[in-house]
Amino acid sequence: MHAFVLVVHIILALLMIVLILVQHGKGADAGASFGGGGAATVFGASGSGNFLTRVTAILTALFFVTSLSLAVFAKKQTTDAYSLKSVQTPVPAQTQSPETSPVAPKTGE
Repeated sequence: MHAFVLVVHIILALLMIVLILVQHGKGADAGASFGGGGAATVFGASGSGNFLTRVTAILTALFFVTSLSLAVFAKKQTTDAYSLKSVQTPVPAQTQSPETSPVAPKTGE
């Protein structure tokens, strides 16, 4: 799931970059109103601006959602890595009392 969200996040980032670079600035509207050919576009005189703005807003919202999802995944991964549940504690060796411990036979006396 983490890899899927990461791939979607990267694709959204690239699409946002392309859409933002394609859009015209506010100064381009004044030139289009004086015969810049704005009425001959596919979306109409003002339709391309609204369409691109809406698509950019939708992509931005999806980008924020994927960013928050990746942050949640990263926090969960970090919490699991540094959790005390994952620490292996050594089991102490059982000590035997002197009465029950085996006594080595004495040799050479």
